[in-house]
Amino acid sequence: IHAHNRMLSSRPEDAMLAALAGTGLAVAAGLNAYIPLLVLGLAGRFLDFVELPAGWAWLENEWVLGILGVLLVVEIIADKIPAVDSVNDIIQTVVRPAAGGIAFGTGAGTQTAVVTDPASFFTSNAWIPVAIGIALALGTHIFKATARPVINTATLGVGAPVASTAEDIGAVLLSIFAILIPVLVIFGLIAFVIIVIVVRRRSTRRTAERAAAKLAAAPALPAPPPAS
Repeated sequence: IHAHNRMLSSRPEDAMLAALAGTGLAVAAGLNAYIPLLVLGLAGRFLDFVELPAGWAWLENEWVLGILGVLLVVEIIADKIPAVDSVNDIIQTVVRPAAGGIAFGTGAGTQTAVVTDPASFFTSNAWIPVAIGIALALGTHIFKATARPVINTATLGVGAPVASTAEDIGAVLLSIFAILIPVLVIFGLIAFVIIVIVVRRRSTRRTAERAAAKLAAAPALPAPPPAS
């Protein structure tokens, strides 16, 4: 009877909201590995209406939160220094997808004021949300890691802290939306895609303009001597 009542209480919208929550957190992890994990841990620890899945309750531990906070500070600093940010991206190729797997798995199974009954699809097979989160975070990380050198080259390094700050803000907003208002994750993702396209186009255009300017400023080659 209990299982039957639980099946009846599972709302289709809960499945969609849980998926959106996991997606927002995983994409945020692709931008910054520690922001969504820290937001999840703090929400589970201090917000009464947020209950993390039993398997991920360790995120609420004060030692874990402290370590995540220190790692976040290091990440924020390293990601805003030209050249250092590219080295950091290489290191984060493993960290961000792993964080995305944890974030999706936690977010999709978290009970909040909006998601009152997380879908069994995300809780019965623990590896499924983790795999989805890894894929989403890895894709986001690849976009970030490949765009950053282009931005640095086009802006002579000035764009690194600007782009990094925008990414951090986006990660924070996506994480908050995922927990409080998962529907807004859709608009956040659309805005993120638009920003990525605009930034890459502008960076590519600036690079082309600089190359053309260097070519125009190059001294002309001397004309070959006339044939005798």
